[in-house]
Amino acid sequence: MLFQRRKPLDLILETAGKRSLTRQLGAFDLTMLGIGAVIGTGIFVLTAVAANKAGPGMMYSFIIAGIVCALTALIYSEIAAMVPVSGSAYTYSYAVLGELIAWMVGWALILEYAVAAGAVSVGWSGYANGFLHAHNIGLPLALTAGPFDTITLADGTTAKGSFNLIAFLLALLVTTLLVVGTSKSAKVTSVLVLIKIAALSVFVMLAFPAVDTANFSPMLPNGWGTPLSGVGVLGAAASIFFAYVGFDAVSTAAEETKNPNRNIPIGLIGSLAICTVFYLLVAYTAVGAMGAQPGGPLSQSKEPLAFVLREMGWPRIGDLVAGAAILALPSVVLMMMFGQTRILFTMSRDGLMPEALSRVHPKFHTPHVVTWITGLFVAFFAALFPVGELADISNAGTLFAFFMVAAGVMVLRITEPSRARPFRTPFVWVVGPLAMAGCVLLFFSLGWNPTIKFFCFWAVFGLVIYFLFARRRSHLAPGNEHLLHGYAEKLPPDPLVHEGPSTGP
Repeated sequence: MLFQRRKPLDLILETAGKRSLTRQLGAFDLTMLGIGAVIGTGIFVLTAVAANKAGPGMMYSFIIAGIVCALTALIYSEIAAMVPVSGSAYTYSYAVLGELIAWMVGWALILEYAVAAGAVSVGWSGYANGFLHAHNIGLPLALTAGPFDTITLADGTTAKGSFNLIAFLLALLVTTLLVVGTSKSAKVTSVLVLIKIAALSVFVMLAFPAVDTANFSPMLPNGWGTPLSGVGVLGAAASIFFAYVGFDAVSTAAEETKNPNRNIPIGLIGSLAICTVFYLLVAYTAVGAMGAQPGGPLSQSKEPLAFVLREMGWPRIGDLVAGAAILALPSVVLMMMFGQTRILFTMSRDGLMPEALSRVHPKFHTPHVVTWITGLFVAFFAALFPVGELADISNAGTLFAFFMVAAGVMVLRITEPSRARPFRTPFVWVVGPLAMAGCVLLFFSLGWNPTIKFFCFWAVFGLVIYFLFARRRSHLAPGNEHLLHGYAEKLPPDPLVHEGPSTGP
C-alpha cells in the first residue's frame, strides 16, 4: 500500500494545465523571492537562539546547516525543472513515492510554511516592539508576546505575555497582499530584499573592525552536542537551519514562472548562495564584536543585530537596522504563506483537500479561499507562541520533506532514466545520500521535547485525516476516475482496483 496510487509526471502536468495559474515570474523575480524567503528571522532573530545553544560555536552551526541546504538545493533543482507546477515536495513525492507518502509530505509542509510564517511574524514583532519602546510609544507588555512566551524586563525579571498583537496584525496584512496578486507581491518583495541586504551590509561593515578573537573563547561551551539533546553545535545547527529554509519556496512558484526549466534552478541555487555568504559574514562579526556565550546579553536579546550595534556605540545605526528588519521581515512571511497556499491549492486540485481550497479569485486570479484560511491560522499561531519553538517545529517538517525529495529524485533516476532533465544534479549518488543523512542528523538534533514529540503527534493526526477523508476523495481512488477528465488511462495499474470496490478508508 505504501507506494500505491502514484500520479505519473505526465498526468501531473496535464491536470495542472486544466486549472493553472498565470505564468508571470522571471529568474530575477524568483531569486528575489528566494532571498526574501531566506533572509529574515533566522539571521535577524535566531542568532540569539543559536548563541544560547552553542556560543561562538554557532559559526560551525551556520556552516553545517548551509551544507545540508546546499545539497538539498541541488536535488530540488533537478525535480523542480522537470515538474514546473505548484506543490513542491508534495507533488514530487506524488509522482515517485505514491499518494500516502505525498500526503505525509504535504502534511509536514504545513509545519514548514505556515508555522514558519508564524515564527517570522513573532520575530518581526520583537523588532517592532523594541522600536516602539525606544520611542516611548510601546504597547502594554501583555500585548507584546504570547502566553507561552517569556518577556525579560529591564531589571532582569521575567513575565508572561497574553497576545502578540503586532505579530497577529502583520499576518493579516500579508494575507491581504497575497490575495491581491502574485506579481504585486513579487515587486514588493524585491524592494524589501534590497533593504535587508543593505542592513546586513551596514552591520558587517561596522561590526567587522570591532572583532576581537578573545570573544571566540571558549569556542564550544556546550560541546558539539548529541542527537535528541537540542544543545551544542548540532542543536544550534538544527535551529539555525530555519535561517536557510525558504529557498525551496521558489519551487512552489513554478506554475507561475516563465521558462521554469531555466529559471527555477537559477532562483533556487542563486538565492541560497547569496544568503549563505551574508550569513557567515554576519555570524562572524556578531560573535567577534560582542561575544556569544550561552546566557550572555546577545543570547537574551529579541533584536540581536540592533543590540550589538547599540552596545558598540552606534545607537542610531542600530535603530536603522531594526527599522530595516521591521520593513523587510514581512517579505519572509509573504513567501512562506505564498508557499503554503500553493501546496494546499495543489492538494485540493488532487482531491486530497476540500475542493473549495482550489478556487481562484475571478479578478485577482489567486487562490483566495486557501490564502485567507492560511492567513488566519498563521495570525493566531503567531499571536500565541514564542519564536524559538515555532522555528524548531517548522524545521522538523522541512527536514522530513527534504529527505523525501532526495529519495524521490534518486528513485526517479532508476525508474525513468530517459526522461528529459533540464537540470541534472551532479554526482547524484553522492549528493542524494549526503543530503538525506544531513536531514536525519539535524532532525534528531532538534531535541525530543517538545519538537520531535510534537512532530510525531502531527504525523499521526495526519494519517488519521488521510484514512478518514483524503484517501476516499482522492482523484486516484477507485471509482473517481471520472474526476481525471479522460486521463485515467495514463495511470499505472492500481492494486486497489483488483481488490474489489472501495468500501471506505
